[in-house]
Amino acid sequence: MSQVKVKVISRNPDDYIRSTKRDIHKLPRNYDPSLHPLEAPREYVRALNAVKLERVFAKPFIGNLDGHSDGVSSLAKHPSRLAVLASGAFDGEIRLWDLAARKCTRHFIAHEGWVRALCYSPNGDSFTSVGDDKTIKTWKSEIHSEEDEDPVNTLLSMSVVSGVSHHRSKPIFATCGEHCQLWEKTRNEPIKVFKWGVDSLHHVAFNQVENNLLASCASDRSIILYDCRESGPLRKVVMELRSNSLAWNPMEAFIFSVANEDYNLYTFDVRKLKQPVNIHMGHTSAVIDVDYAPTGRELVSGSYDKTIRIFESLKGNSRDVYHTKRMQRLTCVKWTLDNKYILSGSDEMNIRMWKARASEKLGVLKPRERTALNYSEALKEKFANHPQIRRIARHRHVPKHVYNAQKELKTIKEKTKRKDANRRAHSKPGAVPFVPERQKHIVKEDE
Repeated sequence: MSQVKVKVISRNPDDYIRSTKRDIHKLPRNYDPSLHPLEAPREYVRALNAVKLERVFAKPFIGNLDGHSDGVSSLAKHPSRLAVLASGAFDGEIRLWDLAARKCTRHFIAHEGWVRALCYSPNGDSFTSVGDDKTIKTWKSEIHSEEDEDPVNTLLSMSVVSGVSHHRSKPIFATCGEHCQLWEKTRNEPIKVFKWGVDSLHHVAFNQVENNLLASCASDRSIILYDCRESGPLRKVVMELRSNSLAWNPMEAFIFSVANEDYNLYTFDVRKLKQPVNIHMGHTSAVIDVDYAPTGRELVSGSYDKTIRIFESLKGNSRDVYHTKRMQRLTCVKWTLDNKYILSGSDEMNIRMWKARASEKLGVLKPRERTALNYSEALKEKFANHPQIRRIARHRHVPKHVYNAQKELKTIKEKTKRKDANRRAHSKPGAVPFVPERQKHIVKEDE
């Protein structure tokens, strides 16, 4: 007998049979590019739909924490527990919050007058507060008995203390007021005092990567750099207007950003202070506070124009702007350590929680959902420079007062530009030099 070959089609049932009745039908797909001549137009439509849906689902506001009886003046993040937050108010009250439950776990009057600044110790066991009553108080994070309600340590300063920042590993913290002072928890007097002929300092921040480096903002419009190991200050850069707050990049030790009175934020490299690395524009009033995302790629700012703006660290314009009807002038902003949320404190006694990415879904994502979102993100990135998609992605509704102020600022900038161009046209060549935007706002650099 002759053998007969029979060819049998072999298929894996997993490729076409649904695992459950509620699952979607599986369809085979041939990825040969020659079979898909309209791939680019189809992808463009998908990118357009994705960017429209992103704006539809953009609901950044999560909730608020109310309980303070005066405006919120300062916030502090716990270094290891995401749900713990400390806040200080203008009436001297400090509150500790459980963010997951949105409840106040503890509150007490800590100072007479403002609570100027708060900061946690690196292990999170205690936090330090400074106020208008010239005292520096250290408190336990958790209370187990009535004795724990009182401060663990109280230090008296000769002048009003307006800022505090803790060293990442050593039991040392820095305060600023008339001078920048370094304190040890076991001693009642500062171990080091840095002076540079300045009336007062209003903000100080330790570098969390290069531990011994710290910087402060001064009343003479300057930003001063210090080293714990040195006997005096290192360098100083003077700007046209005062800087209100300063934040170090948690990933790049030599980069820091300042929030300035001239409506802008400036990112500097400590190795080259003659001009900023980047200028972040968009606010229409003085910028009060700034904080970096834990990735170091983004920063958040709060301003007197009643808005929060999120900037990518390498770009000059904001990625997003948050506002609500009831939110008044911002006093402090913080980016949580899981890179998911933003916390803001403002004049009208509320602490608000926001999503760091406005359209992000909260909760667990199914694998299919995650794949679809990743595909949408890739498409948006691919077509990001297409005019229609860029217009939809960038468009934001802002309050009327911000919109009008933006128009006014645009008119002023155009007027200045036109004036310079006319001067240049009617002067000798080189008499009116062209000054880049990044060099306009720096007065001088001292070493």
